[in-house]
Amino acid sequence: MRNINERYVDESFDDKGLLARFRANYPDSFNFAYDIVDDIATNDPDRPAMVWCNPEGEEHRFTFADIKYWSDKTANVFAAHGIGRGDMVMVILRRHYQFWFVATALDKLGAVMVPATFMLKEHDLSYRLNSAEVKAIVCTDCEDIAQVTDNVQAECPSLTKKFLVNAAGGGLMIDTAAENGYGPALSGPEGICKAAGVRPGWIDFNTEVRAASSAFARRETSASDPMLMYFSSGTSGNPKMVMHDQGYAVAHTLTAKWWHNVKSDGGLHFTIADTGWGKAVWGKYYGQWIMEACVLTYDFDRFHAEEILHIIEKYRVTTLCCPPTMYRMISEVDIDSFDLSSLEYCTTAGEALNPDLFQFWKQHTGLTIYEGFGQTETPLTIANLTGSTPQPGSMGKPVPQYVIEVHREDETECAPGETGEICIKLDDETHGIMMGYYRNPEKTAAAMHDGWYHTGDTAWKDEDGYFWYVGRNDDVIKSSGYRIGPFEIESVMLEHEAVREVAVTGVPDPIRGFAVKATVVLADGFTGSETLTKELQQWVKKETAPYKYPRIIEYVDALPKTVNGKIRRVAIRRKDEEAAKVAVENDHKDGLI
Repeated sequence: MRNINERYVDESFDDKGLLARFRANYPDSFNFAYDIVDDIATNDPDRPAMVWCNPEGEEHRFTFADIKYWSDKTANVFAAHGIGRGDMVMVILRRHYQFWFVATALDKLGAVMVPATFMLKEHDLSYRLNSAEVKAIVCTDCEDIAQVTDNVQAECPSLTKKFLVNAAGGGLMIDTAAENGYGPALSGPEGICKAAGVRPGWIDFNTEVRAASSAFARRETSASDPMLMYFSSGTSGNPKMVMHDQGYAVAHTLTAKWWHNVKSDGGLHFTIADTGWGKAVWGKYYGQWIMEACVLTYDFDRFHAEEILHIIEKYRVTTLCCPPTMYRMISEVDIDSFDLSSLEYCTTAGEALNPDLFQFWKQHTGLTIYEGFGQTETPLTIANLTGSTPQPGSMGKPVPQYVIEVHREDETECAPGETGEICIKLDDETHGIMMGYYRNPEKTAAAMHDGWYHTGDTAWKDEDGYFWYVGRNDDVIKSSGYRIGPFEIESVMLEHEAVREVAVTGVPDPIRGFAVKATVVLADGFTGSETLTKELQQWVKKETAPYKYPRIIEYVDALPKTVNGKIRRVAIRRKDEEAAKVAVENDHKDGLI
C-alpha cells in the first residue's frame, strides 16, 4: 500500500489517537479516474480492486491494471460515439461489473454519470432523460428497462445513443445459465464482456468494448467540473437533480478509512447496494479505491439472507456494510450455521438502526455495528467512527470533516435534547457537499443559505454530543401539538415478538391533525386481530411516552421498499392519502358531506 489517500487529505488526531480533524485537499486538476485508479494501475498494477461474482456461477477478479485497461477501452468507445466533457450519460447497470468500467471511463472523458435504478417506468424515465438532457444511456438487458427506454425515446430528443449491456444473467438465469452460454463458462479474463447484446437501435456495449483500443491519453478535466448526478425523490414534486464534483470522491476517503475501516492489504470490503443508488459509490468505488482496498460485488437479483451469508463465508469478507433491513432479514435465519469468522468490522446506513438489531449482531458475531448517516447530497456526515463507543440507537457524532449543528426554524442552535434540523456549515474548507440542485436555483437556495446546508432531516443531540435521529421533516408526525418521530416507535414495536417489520407514519386526523399509524408485518405464527392491536398499543404505551402510541395499526404481508431494502414510508402515506380522497368522494356521492 502506497498511502495515496494522504496526498489528498489533511488529518489530525486528539491525545487519544482518535481522528479530530479531516479535510479534503486536492489540486484543481484532480480527477479520480486518472489520479487514483490509473495511478495505482501504473505503480501497483497487480493490486486487487474488485472480486465480482453472480448467482449463475460467473466470477472475475479485477486488479487496478484491469480496471484501467477496460475503462480505457470503454472511454474510447464512448468518445467514438461523440460523448465528451459535460455530456450527461445515464447508467442503469444494476450490479454488473461493467458499471465500474463505465464510471471510470466517463470520469476520464469529463462526462457526467447519472446512475439510475432499473425499476423506472415510462413517466419516471422520460422525466429524468428530459430534465437532465441526457445524451446517452448505458443500460442492462435485465428485466424490461431497455423496452421502457424504447417506449419513451421519441419524446426525449436529447437521447441520441443507447448502449446495451448483456448482463449474462444478473441473478435472473440461474437455472438456464449453462444452456445460454452464461455462468462459469464466462469466468476468468477471457469471459469479460464476451456476451453480446443484440437489440434493434442499440449499440452492443460488450462487443464494441472488446474490439476497442486500450490506448487512451489523459484529457483535460477540472476538479470543479460536474462529475456525478443523482435524482433524489422527495415526498412531493418531481425528483431533484443532485450534482457533485470531484470533491465528493475525495470526501469519501473518510467514509472508507474511518467508518468502513477497510483493510487495504489482504482485506475484502462488501457493501450491499445496487449501483442505481448513491450507497454504491459510498461503499464500492470512491473511498475504498482511494484507500487502495479491494471490494466485493455480488450481482444478485433479490436479497436472500442465507445466500448473502454464504457469500461472506466463501470469499472471507473482512468488512461489511448493509442497511438495517438487511441485518434484520439476516437475523431471521440460522446465522450461527455460517462461518463469519473473517468479519472484522460492520457498519450500517440508509435508515436508523434499531437497538435490538445492534444487540443481536453483537451477540451472534461479537461485532459492533457502527452506524452512519448521510444523504444523496452529502458523503458521510454523522457516524460512529473507528475507535468510538457507539450508543445503541444513536447515529453517532458529526464526523471531523464538517461542522454540524441541530437548528431551530429561526436558525438558532437547539439545546441538548431538543429536536431540530440537522445543518452543515458551508465554508471554503467544505468539500463533498453537493454543488447544488441542477437547474433548480430555488430549491438550491432553500437548502443552502446563510452559510449552512439544511438537510431536511431532524434529530436531537444529547449532553455527550451523540445525535439521535427523529426523521425527515416530512416523516415527523405532528399530533395534538407533539412532534413525533417514527423511529422511536418502530424500535419499541420491533421488540415485541409478534412484529417482524414495521413502518410508522402519520394519517390525517380531524382532531389531532395527524394520528400515528403503524403498518406491521407480523412474525410467523401471529395473526392480526383486534386483541393483538390492543396488545401492541399497550406495549408502546408502556415502553415510551403514551401520546406516541399508534392509534391505527394495519397488518400487511410486506412493506414497500427500495431495491436496497430501505422502507418507503412515503409510499404508505400516499396510499393512505388516496384512500382518504376516495372516501371523501364517496361521501359526496352519498350526500353525507
